[in-house]
Amino acid sequence: MKLSDKFTLTRIVLSPVFLALYIIPVFYPTLTSFSVFTGWFLIPFLGFMEFTDFLDGFSARKNNEVSDFGKIFDPFADVIVHITTLSCFTFTHYFNPICLILILYREFTMNFIRMVASKKGVAIAARKGGKLKTCLYVLTGFVMLLVECAVRIGHPFEGSVLNGFTTAITVLSWLCVAAAYVSFIDYLANFKSILKS
Repeated sequence: MKLSDKFTLTRIVLSPVFLALYIIPVFYPTLTSFSVFTGWFLIPFLGFMEFTDFLDGFSARKNNEVSDFGKIFDPFADVIVHITTLSCFTFTHYFNPICLILILYREFTMNFIRMVASKKGVAIAARKGGKLKTCLYVLTGFVMLLVECAVRIGHPFEGSVLNGFTTAITVLSWLCVAAAYVSFIDYLANFKSILKS
């Protein structure tokens, strides 16, 4: 396996670890020490997961490892990471479940289109719209995680600060949905000849 693909695989492997670290304190609130630990640990942990997204692309370009497999594997790993994190935030009522469902529709349909295209020998790589959508997912995830981690370490945001974060999360959540579907339409427009055939 190429180095760039190993970085991509790292994101997939770490996704259920993030899920466990986030969810366990939700279902077992008596684990106070563990909850505090996750409050300090989850932000750098998610940061490392997202950093591997940069590393796989950097490694692929630097070592001339760009491949059709990598063009499919990388966005698949992104979907695993972001569906995991957004689902976690839905559990704790930061992320609107309607937004999550709409994003799931988009992501699963896009993966199906990638599979159809691969049968035609075409690997659909990430486009600028898709990368913008991913950036919004990441930003929204970190904002929600910041609020949750503050609660876990015993310094929750309150008053106008909390209201500001709540408004920002709501706006960012719907921007994620909008970006997801705008980029989806862009993919359809650019690969319509493959889909028609």
